[in-house]
Amino acid sequence: HVQLVESGGVSVQAGGSLKLSCVPSGIGYSGNCMAWFRQAPGREREGVAAIATGGGSTYYAESVKGRFTISQESDNTISLQMDSLNPEDSATYSCAAQPRVTLSGRYCFEASYDRWGQGTQVTVS
Repeated sequence: HVQLVESGGVSVQAGGSLKLSCVPSGIGYSGNCMAWFRQAPGREREGVAAIATGGGSTYYAESVKGRFTISQESDNTISLQMDSLNPEDSATYSCAAQPRVTLSGRYCFEASYDRWGQGTQVTVS
């Protein structure tokens, strides 16, 4: 049973930074896809960043490239460092996992996910 618990979402001013964390359980720490998605009111859920765990690559949506960084921490949490935030980044951010055998972050970005966390709210004003 895969569980994903997100944390770190708060209200910040434009130009600020946040770091979100996703603590996974019930899933291996390599050979899997992990991703961050977001959904704002009135918008569809969109992929933000993805990582192929265990030494694979990362992939980002064009809208966040250069500002956001997804990484696998030493304790195996999946972080999303968000810098230079703007109001368009305001959304509920959710962590997702999908067992895969891949080193391709792009593959993970485009993959279908069926394991989701509850989400954490980010508000940028």
